[in-house]
Amino acid sequence: MDAEIQAGRLLVATPKLDDVNFRRTVVLVVEHVEEEGTLGVVLNRPTEVPVERVLAPWAELVTGPPVIFQGGPVALDGALALALRRGAEEPLGWRALDAVPGMAELGLVDLDAPPQVIAPELGGLRVFAGYAGWGAGQLLGEIDEGAWYVLAAEPADAFQADPGVLWRNVLRRQGGDLAIVATFPDDPTLN
Repeated sequence: MDAEIQAGRLLVATPKLDDVNFRRTVVLVVEHVEEEGTLGVVLNRPTEVPVERVLAPWAELVTGPPVIFQGGPVALDGALALALRRGAEEPLGWRALDAVPGMAELGLVDLDAPPQVIAPELGGLRVFAGYAGWGAGQLLGEIDEGAWYVLAAEPADAFQADPGVLWRNVLRRQGGDLAIVATFPDDPTLN
């Protein structure tokens, strides 16, 4: 486990974190500036709202499930999108999350860009309503309290076909003690 926070890393909620906004979540950090704070999106909270209902021009590009995901508790009336690029060239309207090696093909998409222009360059797309945000130093405090694991991400994490298993899958692939944490019951009182 590498505790360095940067764009392209995952914040994985520990079993200690019982905040309803973040319980058992996997958050992809999309921006981190020490003096300003951290922004991320929750990858494993699909809603029941079809993308077609809110952003119809983007609906056919969405990687299933074809719904809006709740990216976090902040600014739920706004949307942002993550996408995988297909080629080596950076498409118009796309910004890489390349602070971490191996994550350069994952980036943010400008939803104001014409979908037909960027579509041929994308290999996957997911839309998020809202985001998770922390002020300067706030996230480090939460990590020190044992609320988050900071882990390496894989580009496919953002497009997990069954988002309900992402928390367990990310922990399992770490091996060791974190693989055991993946088996932690939802309600330990029922154990």
